[in-house]
Amino acid sequence: MFGLFTSQHSKTRRLANDWLELAEKIFHYRRDVLAEAERAELAEAAAGVRQALREKADTAKLKLGIDDLERVLRKCGGSHYPKSGLVENVEFFLVAAIVILGLRAFYVQPFKIPTNSMWPSYYGMTGEVFAAKSDEPSAAAQAARLALFGAKTRRVDAPDTGEVMLPLGGNGRGVVAFGSVQGRSWGVFPAKLREYRLFVGQRAATVRVPDDFDMDWVLRDAYFPGDKRTLPEIVNAERIAGRLVEATVNTSSGAQRAYFLRTGKTVRAGERMLSFDILTGDQLFVDRVSYHFVRPKVGDGFVFRTGNIPDLARMGGDQYYIKRLVGLPGDELRIQRPTLYRNGAPIDGAEAFGKNNQAKEGYVGYREEGNFRGGATVKVGEHQYMALGDNSANSLDGRYWGTVPAKDAVGRPLFIYYPFTKRWGPAR
Repeated sequence: MFGLFTSQHSKTRRLANDWLELAEKIFHYRRDVLAEAERAELAEAAAGVRQALREKADTAKLKLGIDDLERVLRKCGGSHYPKSGLVENVEFFLVAAIVILGLRAFYVQPFKIPTNSMWPSYYGMTGEVFAAKSDEPSAAAQAARLALFGAKTRRVDAPDTGEVMLPLGGNGRGVVAFGSVQGRSWGVFPAKLREYRLFVGQRAATVRVPDDFDMDWVLRDAYFPGDKRTLPEIVNAERIAGRLVEATVNTSSGAQRAYFLRTGKTVRAGERMLSFDILTGDQLFVDRVSYHFVRPKVGDGFVFRTGNIPDLARMGGDQYYIKRLVGLPGDELRIQRPTLYRNGAPIDGAEAFGKNNQAKEGYVGYREEGNFRGGATVKVGEHQYMALGDNSANSLDGRYWGTVPAKDAVGRPLFIYYPFTKRWGPAR
C-alpha cells in the first residue's frame, strides 16, 4: 500500500538488489557449465551494480548497471533466466502445493461434513424444497446460491397424470427405495449416486442425488409439509392403518411387487412434481496439532480415522469421521432416553449435551440403540475413546461400532469456512 509514496530512486535501488540476488543464484547454479569468460563477464556486471549501490549513484546510473546485468543474465542464465510463463506458473503452483500439503498434514486440515449425524451442530447436505414452480429461484438467484451455499438444483416433472406414489424399501438408509448408480461429481469426478424412481401411475420419473444425501427429509417436506413426524414414522403409521398400496412395477430385473406410500398429491403430465436444491455440507478446518500436546476433552468435536475400527473399515476403509467425544478411558456411559449419563451423572462439557439431554432446539435426544440398548452400561477401555453423533436418531456412531483407538484421534474442528450461513465462524 505504501509503495505508492516510495520515490523512484528507492524503487530502483530495490530493483537493483533483486537483480543481484538473481545473478548470485545463476552464478552458483551454473558456474560449472559456464565458460571462464562468461563467469568473468557475469561477475563484472554484478560488481558494477554493487558498486553503484555502495556509492549511492543516481537513478540513471543504476538503471544503466541493471540493463548491463540483465543483458549478461540473458546470455548466461540458461533455464533460470529468462523464464517462460509456463515455467513460472509451474514453479508457483508446485511451491503452493508443497506448502498446502505440509499445512494439511501437520497443522490444519480442511474437512467436509457429508451427513447429518452431527446436525444441528454441524450440517451435512440438506435439501430445500420449493412447493411450487413459482417459488423456484431465478437463474441469477440460483447462481448466487451456488456461490454462497453450494446449492445444486433438482427439478422433476411428472411423466403422467395421477397421484405421486413413493416405492418403499430403502435397505436401512431411508424408507424410500433407491438404486445405486455411477455418476459424476461437479460433472468431472467419478462418484457413487443414489437413483430414486417416483411413480405416477405405472410410469416413473427419476432423480439422482449424492450417495450420502438423506432424501427422506426432502420427500417428507415435499409431500407431507407441516407434518412433524419423520418419513419412517409416517410410513409406519400408514402401515399400521393398512393404507400402504401393494402393486407391480417394472424394473431392470423384471416385474416386481412393491409397497407404495400414497402422497395425496395429484399432478398432470409435464407438471412439476418435485423441486428442491441440495445445499452443501459444512466445510471446516480441523486443528491437527493440539492432540499431540493435550488430551482430548469430553465435549470436543472429535475428528478421527476409521482404519482401525473393524466395522467401519470393512464398510469404507480408512476414512475421516467427525462425532462428539463423550467418553475417556475408564468412563462408564449409559443412555436413558433422552439423556446420556457419564459416570452416573448427566453428561456435560458441551452445549450440545444439555440440549440433547432435554431434546430441545432441534436436538432429538440420545437413543438407546446398539450396545446401549436397554439402558446397558458401556465402559470405555484403556487407550480408547467413545464418540457419538449429536443427531442420535440418524448417526452411525460408537453405539454400534464401539470405541476409537487413541492413536487414531486426529483433531478438533476450528472454523466453519463454507458455506456462508449463520453457522460460518468458530466451530462449536
